[in-house]
Amino acid sequence: MDSSEQSRKVVSDGFGSLLRYWREVRGVSQFELSIDSGVSQRHISFIESGRSVPGRQTLLNIAQSLDVPLRERNALLLAAGYAPMYPEAKWNAEEMSSVTNAISRLLRQHEPFPAIVMDRYWNVLTTNESAPRLFNHFINTEARPGPRNLLHLIFDPQGMRPYVVQWELVARSLLQRVYREAVGHMIDAQTQQLLDELHAYPGVQPEWKWQGVVDPSAGIPMIPVGFTKNGSILNYFSMITTVGAPQSIAAQELRIEFMFPADNQTEDRHAKLFASSRSAED
Repeated sequence: MDSSEQSRKVVSDGFGSLLRYWREVRGVSQFELSIDSGVSQRHISFIESGRSVPGRQTLLNIAQSLDVPLRERNALLLAAGYAPMYPEAKWNAEEMSSVTNAISRLLRQHEPFPAIVMDRYWNVLTTNESAPRLFNHFINTEARPGPRNLLHLIFDPQGMRPYVVQWELVARSLLQRVYREAVGHMIDAQTQQLLDELHAYPGVQPEWKWQGVVDPSAGIPMIPVGFTKNGSILNYFSMITTVGAPQSIAAQELRIEFMFPADNQTEDRHAKLFASSRSAED
């Protein structure tokens, strides 16, 4: 075998292993992948065994069928000997301006309720004015080291945890959200590190990641996150927005969390709280 053939064999072996990994992660057989992607089962078998390297479009068809996240599609392209296809620019890069401008409008329009923009690992990228105003009612968010992470903020006994109503219920639901909302439903190394850090907090149980969450509040269609201070409770729920049909890694990994009052009492208390904080600032 000459050097070029040997190099091609190394590339095909690397890609074949990655393809088999993603197929197993998704729980599909070679036959099922063949039906969904339009690539013959024989060709898929040859690719996985390292006997064949797919063309670029075939590779992309397979990745699309397996719902591989864009960041990992670049890794597949590299493993097969192709250049990466999906830009890895930062979320606030110039080429993302159409998206970031839309996000800025959404953040402004959501006032006076909190809205938070995060990456795939729940790190806070930006917020509207109401988000820090709410959390600073309980703690000094500026004293926390960056990048600020919303999950650490809720789980940390030195953060919001002492103020969270029914903290164990909220913590369990958040852990399950990490698994459910991971990009491409994939727990990568950094997501696993985040989960390990959260499980290291006192009182967090290993089974919470799969244990069913039961909300004792009958008749409520979601699990609210309640914050309490001086006997007053503020209950909120979230709606999440992502970018539709993303074609860059940053666009796919952005998520905007909008917090809404879960009941009329919270809406009234929220308005009074913000009115008093504005008066204090003036």
